Amino acid sequence: MESKPTFLLIEDNLIDQLIIKQLFRKVLNIDQIVIANNGREGLQWINGNKKQQSLIILLDIQMPIMNGFEFLDEFDKLSTEIKKETHIYVLSSTLDSDEILRIKENNYVSGFLSKPFPIQEFKNIVNLES
Repeated sequence: MESKPTFLLIEDNLIDQLIIKQLFRKVLNIDQIVIANNGREGLQWINGNKKQQSLIILLDIQMPIMNGFEFLDEFDKLSTEIKKETHIYVLSSTLDSDEILRIKENNYVSGFLSKPFPIQEFKNIVNLES
């Protein structure tokens, strides 16, 4: 039986964190979601938990300390093994067409989701059984 992936939410907004955790619990029946408040915390968690089999990251773009683009630049430096087992979905409220293009052209981004978090769309994309 295939185990469920680990979920990492990299998001600085506390309200978004709470809402996404509740949606995961109610819609996906997933209680465990790791939260990092910025890209640097996200990278620290990844580096400290390299034994994770499959990782799905929900990544905000606009954050203090290390934003989503800076995170993606640093993610590029991680081992191939980690990158192979990780899927990154950017979750953003940006309407900037240049930013959206930059997100969609990034090799590590599996998809772009607009806020508010579209939980049903996400469920269909990652094909999770709840």
